[in-house]
Amino acid sequence: MSRQQSTPEQRSVRVLKVGERVRHILSELLTREEVHDDTLSAHTVSITEVRMSPDLRNANVFVKPLLGAAEDDVLTALRQNTAFLQREVAKRLGLKFAAKLKFRTDESFDEAGKIEKLLSDPRVKRDLGESEGD
Repeated sequence: MSRQQSTPEQRSVRVLKVGERVRHILSELLTREEVHDDTLSAHTVSITEVRMSPDLRNANVFVKPLLGAAEDDVLTALRQNTAFLQREVAKRLGLKFAAKLKFRTDESFDEAGKIEKLLSDPRVKRDLGESEGD
């Protein structure tokens, strides 16, 4: 499941700032183990990106456990603790509405790995080398 690109009009500076602030709050909550969940305590989880909707009511939170270990378990634990995390984010942000958090695995690292593997293929290197000489 790849992320959809959005137009600049949909991604105002405020939306980006709020998304980044939500990412920091969630990272802090997980780092300080304020979420009382054994699965989340046992794994180091990275919040790679938060994409807010233009009205700031919905947030897609992209997560990646360290070394990709137990992604499904971590995602399930985050989804089970969504109410607590939403409450904490709303309290710390101080916005009029609390954003509804939707947790998703970040597959951009996997995509980057596939691209790197393709680029390191000898046939591709040969083709790239020929095009550079032209």
